[in-house]
Amino acid sequence: MQVCGQQTSINTNSQANFNHALKLFNSKAYAGAQKYFVEVSEDANNKSGIKADADYYDAMCAIRLNQTDADKKVLAFVEDYPNSRKKDKAYFTVGNYYFANKKAAYALKWYSKVNPDALSVGNKKELDFKMGYAFLATRNLDLAKNKFIALINDPKYGNDSRYYFGYISYKQEDYEVAEKTLEEIANDEAYKSEVTYYLLDISFKAGRFEKCIEVGLKLLDKAKPKEVSEISKIIGESYFNLEKYEDAISYLRVYRGKKGKWNNTDYYQLGYAYFKQNDFENAVNNFNKIIDEKNNVSQKAYYNLGECYIYLEKKPEALNAFKSASEMNFDLKVTEDASLNYAKLSYEEGNPYKSVAEVLQDFLITYPKSPSYEEINGLVVTSYLYQQDYQGALDYLGKNKSKQNLNLSYEVSYFRAIQLFNLNKLTEALSYFKEGKKALETAIKAAAIYWSAETNYRLGNFQTALDEFINFKKTASKEIEEYQLINYNIGYSYFKLKKYPTAAKEFQNFINTKNEDMTMNDDATIRMGDSFFATKEYRKSIEAYKKVVDQYGASADYAQYQMAMSYGFLEKNNAKIRELENLLTNFELSNFRDDALFQLGNTYSAQKDTKNAHNAYKKLFQNFPKSSYTARALLRDGLLFYNDNKNVKALKNYQEIVAKYPNSSEAREAVNNAKNVYIDLGTVDEYAVWVRGISFVNITDAELDNTTYESAENKFLANDVPKAIEGFKKYIQAFPKGLHALQANFYLAQLLVKTNLEEDAIANYQYVLALPQSEFSEEALNKLSQILLKKEQWAIAIPLLERLEQEANLTLNIVYAQSNLMKGYYQSQEYKKAVNYAEKILLQDKIDAIVEYDAKIIIARSAFQTEDYLKAEEFYTEVERNANGELKAEALYYSAYFSNKKKLYEVSNKTIQRITSDFSSYKYWGSKSFIIMAKNYYALEDSDPYQATYILENIIKNFTQFDDVINDAKSELKKIKLNEAKTNNSVITPKN
Repeated sequence: MQVCGQQTSINTNSQANFNHALKLFNSKAYAGAQKYFVEVSEDANNKSGIKADADYYDAMCAIRLNQTDADKKVLAFVEDYPNSRKKDKAYFTVGNYYFANKKAAYALKWYSKVNPDALSVGNKKELDFKMGYAFLATRNLDLAKNKFIALINDPKYGNDSRYYFGYISYKQEDYEVAEKTLEEIANDEAYKSEVTYYLLDISFKAGRFEKCIEVGLKLLDKAKPKEVSEISKIIGESYFNLEKYEDAISYLRVYRGKKGKWNNTDYYQLGYAYFKQNDFENAVNNFNKIIDEKNNVSQKAYYNLGECYIYLEKKPEALNAFKSASEMNFDLKVTEDASLNYAKLSYEEGNPYKSVAEVLQDFLITYPKSPSYEEINGLVVTSYLYQQDYQGALDYLGKNKSKQNLNLSYEVSYFRAIQLFNLNKLTEALSYFKEGKKALETAIKAAAIYWSAETNYRLGNFQTALDEFINFKKTASKEIEEYQLINYNIGYSYFKLKKYPTAAKEFQNFINTKNEDMTMNDDATIRMGDSFFATKEYRKSIEAYKKVVDQYGASADYAQYQMAMSYGFLEKNNAKIRELENLLTNFELSNFRDDALFQLGNTYSAQKDTKNAHNAYKKLFQNFPKSSYTARALLRDGLLFYNDNKNVKALKNYQEIVAKYPNSSEAREAVNNAKNVYIDLGTVDEYAVWVRGISFVNITDAELDNTTYESAENKFLANDVPKAIEGFKKYIQAFPKGLHALQANFYLAQLLVKTNLEEDAIANYQYVLALPQSEFSEEALNKLSQILLKKEQWAIAIPLLERLEQEANLTLNIVYAQSNLMKGYYQSQEYKKAVNYAEKILLQDKIDAIVEYDAKIIIARSAFQTEDYLKAEEFYTEVERNANGELKAEALYYSAYFSNKKKLYEVSNKTIQRITSDFSSYKYWGSKSFIIMAKNYYALEDSDPYQATYILENIIKNFTQFDDVINDAKSELKKIKLNEAKTNNSVITPKN
């Protein structure tokens, strides 16, 4: 009895705790309830019904408290009490819990464990409905439909099931079933808004556009803000399909897209609606958002976009659009028509990616039966000419032979020759000029003769040049531009042929034409003076030189010097001295100052004015220590001292010459003169000691030395080149430091260059230049630097060019040195030095146009590299004014670049279009400029992403030879597409 009483007491307590826990559970105090349920379970007998109930509710609390072991507790309950009537209820309850918390997948996991037969009829229907909804939420649409269809006629779940069944049919595009099902609940206020929209969309998809508009407008009045976009889209598209474009626009514009993004079809519809209303600007602003897709919509869009650009007179943009449309075959008629427009626009505007002639020929090959075949065929040759692809035109004419084409080829040959001439490919140009002379067109034939003459002149073929210049003068009209210079060129040809009287006459004829170019007039006057000077007509030469000096014209310092020399030959030394002094006073930067000082010293010496002679020579030594006159001046100065019995000073001069200018003729003469001084001083023993220390003097070998050298020199003077080379080599081998080693090495080097053995000449030139400055230094520096520059050995050439600039007497050599130093320093990225030399060149009175352009372009490039953009822009503008060919293309590129930086995008694009139309053969500058064009289009107020992406994609496709350009294009394309993808879900963003 006592034990029984104790058990009863325990059961009573467990029941009380269970009841308390249940009360807490129903009050949703799950944590507190669970504590009591656990205690009850632990205290109760294993076979007790209250224990099973406690374990059940413990699991339910765990579920509601989201405890990590909740699932295990439910499964443990089922395992411990397999026959419990609460098993299916447990599954069902857990499923409902997850369902209520919108965890459809978790709910399905538990619902699937439920045995429906164990549930009441009501719970069974609830299970089916909730499973259907969970299947819908997890996108298992067919399973969901099966659940809902069973409940369609149920009083409680019928309308909801009918709605979801109709909705799923709509999503599965089973519009007939969807429409029939949804119409049954169309008036149900719970679903009216959604059902009306779905029925509206189904009507739209069925092509019942009038009904869509009617229903849509009514629906729009009552629509929630978030529904306005989709309803407006359906109304707009309905108007669009009924070709009521004006009405369509206002509704299509309201559409906000899927998740805030439109697709290409959306842009096309609004763009086309604007297009049909002739609102081409707005049409473009929608069509040009269509990128990255190739389908029927995009082909039509690009074709319409091309039409819009034509109406807006934007032909380059139209060209790109028609090109895109022509590359798709969804509508073959559109493809052909787009190809025709692309070909015609390429001809009119130029083509940035392919030669116009190729584009035209591609059309002819693809559409041989086109009604436009003959029209396009007639444009091929002129397209080559328009693009300045003269070689291409000649090749085409050669393949399509006819009398007409043959005559045309003569004219084209002339233009090709001029092109090669401008590229300094003179020998190659001659053969084309020869063909050009056969042209039927008088003006072209005459011009071919003239420029053939100019080419021969520059190649040193002076007699041929003269004959052609004279022929031109006889046959050409005076109206031809080149005719104005003919006397000048004939004069120069005679001058080069040393036919000085005739040269002087022709220069005078040119001066009489009163040409407006004062620099050329001054040059002609000076050359006329030189002609008189050469024929010893010094009074006439003075008269010519004086005209230039009095006007302070171009090369006036040279004229002043020559005038002084002319007075000297007339034995008017006072006048000579006066003119030399004037040169030194008036031309402080002249290259003839050392010449003037040398002549001044000589003239004072001839006048027996020893003091002034010494002063002139002294100024020469001090101011021009590297002048080619210095050794001679020291020698003459020494003779003056010797004649005045100032033997010590004379000896000092002679010794200085030997020390500084060994192997020179002055050094040998200085040794002989010094010998006389030593004899006069009675110190012959000192002479013997001194002369033994001179490497180039060997008294015993002197006769053999002279004989060997004279033998080689005689062959040289007789122009027997092979034997002269052999003789000089033998001399140098026998007397490497002989009396004539300087001359022998120099003459041998010159002969080796003449016989195209330039590599062999290098060592001989280096020997000459290793010695102190001589009369051979200037020419050796010039020739050796030329050899090295051909081999692009800038590092070795630059020191030689620096010497040449300092030591040269001829202005031509100074300009040559400066121009190549400019290039050399630019090549080695020493931009400041490059600019310094370029500016020196531009200060010269008379420079070749090519050298001038080189100087300006070097300044422009260097300034850009050093980020001095104002200076870069200034000089690129200078270059652009008069340049042609590749320089012009480069200058135009930078013009476009600077316009872009100033946000003058349309100005920049117009400049790039010039590159495209006139300089398309210069692919590098063209491809770089297209990147700027893409940036311009994208940065415009009415941004044009189509043009921008089209251009960049075609750069990547067509210019693979330029790595830097491709990398820039890819980078820019990625930026644009990432930005466009924010508003257009049709855009494919590039991967890294």
